[in-house]
Amino acid sequence: MELNEIGQLLCKARKRRKLSQESLGQQLGMSRATISAIENGTVSEIGIRKILSICAALGLELFAQEKTQRPTLQQLL
Repeated sequence: MELNEIGQLLCKARKRRKLSQESLGQQLGMSRATISAIENGTVSEIGIRKILSICAALGLELFAQEKTQRPTLQQLL
């Protein structure tokens, strides 16, 4: 999964919770610009702790798995 795909998922989850980038950033001690860059995949580097914090605030979990040749059913969904 690429950073822009992660950003899209975070953006969708934030919008489902009816949070603005500004309010999420304030809750986590991050700027709105940082949240925006993560969601748009324009951030060149991001620490895993920031991603974990955003996931936790949005009720998401982050996990790693082996890369497969074919997408799994979960990935297709």
